[in-house]
Amino acid sequence: MKTIESPVRAHRAARLLAMAANAAAAMALTACGALKDQYAASADAQQRAAAESAAETRAGATVDTRVTYLKLVEQMQKEGLWFASLAHIDALEQRWGVSPESTRMRADALRQTDQAAASAEAYKRLMGTPLEGAGYRGLGLLAGARGSYAEAAQLLRQAQRQAPTDALLLSDLGYASLRAGQVEEARLPLMQALQLRPDSTQAQTNLALYLEATGQREQADRLMETNRMSPATRAAVREAAMQLRAGREAPLNVGSAASAPRGDAGTPPPPLMLKASRWAGTGGVRTASQLNPSVADPALSLSPSASSRGTP
Repeated sequence: MKTIESPVRAHRAARLLAMAANAAAAMALTACGALKDQYAASADAQQRAAAESAAETRAGATVDTRVTYLKLVEQMQKEGLWFASLAHIDALEQRWGVSPESTRMRADALRQTDQAAASAEAYKRLMGTPLEGAGYRGLGLLAGARGSYAEAAQLLRQAQRQAPTDALLLSDLGYASLRAGQVEEARLPLMQALQLRPDSTQAQTNLALYLEATGQREQADRLMETNRMSPATRAAVREAAMQLRAGREAPLNVGSAASAPRGDAGTPPPPLMLKASRWAGTGGVRTASQLNPSVADPALSLSPSASSRGTP
């Protein structure tokens, strides 16, 4: 017996089929839109990543250069990190090779870490380079540290010929000349140093020592009063001048101002000692060492960030 569907049931089935078809189409369209959004988001993320990578590459190229590395090592040495700077100089030279700048920094660091022989060899390698003056200055300071003041004055004079307006170098030269007994030769560089750098405590104290040593007590007192030197510093200058006049050299003190030993009677040590100054830049603006002024008055000679082997 054949079953005959009613018109109502047939119409309902057609409607259900149509609805299903519409739903499927809607789902397909939704899926397609989501896929497009996903692709777009992925493309944006890739573009952002590429842009960030390019920026990092440019920044790396800017930071990771020989000049920047030299400045980094300079900053470390200014902060007294001499041992650490030697490690970075090794890394710098492995990557970019040896240069006069890296050799000068190595020589300074070796001297500051009590490796005098190796330091001298490094300074000698600066001869014939644009930093030859720094080589002479370093060798002069090494000679002064040995107490060879005549040799120190000779080497510092050679350095001064290449940097005639360097006030701290002139002060070094004048002090070394005084300690070598070359009193008349000390006058000109010490006067030049003070006029070039009237704010330098080193230049002030060295000139006061010269005036005391040559019997110009009134001028020395006026200079020390004008620059408000402490009583301890004045006493130390006078004691050092007495020793110079008597032809006896004051003992060389290479320690810090804070830890400098005092005499048996509690008197401060001589106000001038051999210490390192700060290098002003890789362009050879100023060489790497100086004779520090007062150990009797740390406030005059040391900045808050200065190390026990460096001065401002």
